[in-house]
Amino acid sequence: MDNKTEVSDFVLLGLTNLQGLKNFLFPFFLLLYMANVLGNGAIIVIVVAEPRLHTPMYFFLGNLSSLDICFSTVAVPKMLSGFLSENQTISFAGCLAQLYFFHLVGSTEAMLLAVMAYDRYVAICKPLHYRLVMSSRSCLLLAAATWSSGFLHALMSTVMTSRLHFCGPNLIPHFFCDIKPLLSLACSSTHLNLTLLNIDAGVLGLSSFILTLSSYIYIISFLLLNVHSQENRRKAFSTCASHLTVVFLFYMPSISNYMISFPGFPFERDMMPTLMYCIVTPVLNPLIYTLKNKEVKSTLKKFLKKLFPERIGSK
Repeated sequence: MDNKTEVSDFVLLGLTNLQGLKNFLFPFFLLLYMANVLGNGAIIVIVVAEPRLHTPMYFFLGNLSSLDICFSTVAVPKMLSGFLSENQTISFAGCLAQLYFFHLVGSTEAMLLAVMAYDRYVAICKPLHYRLVMSSRSCLLLAAATWSSGFLHALMSTVMTSRLHFCGPNLIPHFFCDIKPLLSLACSSTHLNLTLLNIDAGVLGLSSFILTLSSYIYIISFLLLNVHSQENRRKAFSTCASHLTVVFLFYMPSISNYMISFPGFPFERDMMPTLMYCIVTPVLNPLIYTLKNKEVKSTLKKFLKKLFPERIGSK
């Protein structure tokens, strides 16, 4: 490998090379990104500002909103700049940084969704023990565990990728530095990287997905067998419906992208599920939680009344 020139930067090919389509996609994704930041930012503000929402469920919801903002911020600004320029280059160090933060946020969110499912399980199935099990200390420890697991996963992926040799070509068929298209450009062997990636994705991703599903299967069984009041059942199902929707919107494209591989499958097709969980899902999450949650809706209305007393008060 000593005789080969190391690549100092990469070129992101982006979603399309058609200028007409770029002119349409730029304002479209810019609006989605702004909606993500405003929607999730509003949830963070009302969770912090409203004492009624200082509970474990909303503490984790605030964490989820923070992750959603970070998730899109890692990839979308670079993608938007690519729509405005012909050649979208990124340095090797910048590529590794983007890879690290994307996997940090993504793996942390996967673990957080499992923790949120566990929180609902304790609240519905063990209500008398809820305050003891989900104490402030427990919530902080669980949140720290999710961020730590994401940190370790991202660190391993980034360090292993940084040890590879890249001697050209340097064209990445994606809108950001994702690990699979990046590994395909390496001149050295990537067998160890792919093996560790599959093991890590399987352990972290599938374990959190199975834990999440198991929690909700147990919740549904408990409600059907032990709760006879239709009103209590409805309230419990309504509380869980929003979280389950978010879980499937996040996990389905993630599993197809990182845990299921098809030989000869072009990397360009990986961009569709990536767009789903990186851009679309973070925009939908505030809507899902707001539309299905009376407490969030009432707090948001009260918050808007303070900001726009004349407009809200007159309606």
